[in-house]
Amino acid sequence: MDEAEKVRDIAGQGNNGGWLRFDGSRLAEERGARYVQLGRLDLAEKALKSALEQDVLAEGQSFRRRGAVLTDLAAIGARRRDPEQVVTFGVQALQLARESSSGYVARRLRDLRSEFGPLARDGRVAELGAEIDALSTT
Repeated sequence: MDEAEKVRDIAGQGNNGGWLRFDGSRLAEERGARYVQLGRLDLAEKALKSALEQDVLAEGQSFRRRGAVLTDLAAIGARRRDPEQVVTFGVQALQLARESSSGYVARRLRDLRSEFGPLARDGRVAELGAEIDALSTT
């Protein structure tokens, strides 16, 4: 990831004319996602919140990318056993999935649901889980 950060130092508008569209705008969200996988939750949360603040992921810009970041932040809450964080970010991702009809975001939400564990007994988390299930059946 540190090597990838060097793309920010490239002057001008990079356009390779091919399928590769990497310009550095995805670094924060990718870094955050990898930290989630590694269990480095504090680092993941910092990177993911940074990604949300970027103009690229501003409301309505990229449903798929924003949805992935929101579900990763909710997953951090699940791993920390923090129902408030799960619900806060999970509901946002759920709303985004409904608005966009994104199958990708719906799939990410189903994956999130599998991480609820003991939190599923919390009423708010259980309600979120039921809404994720309803989204998956429509």
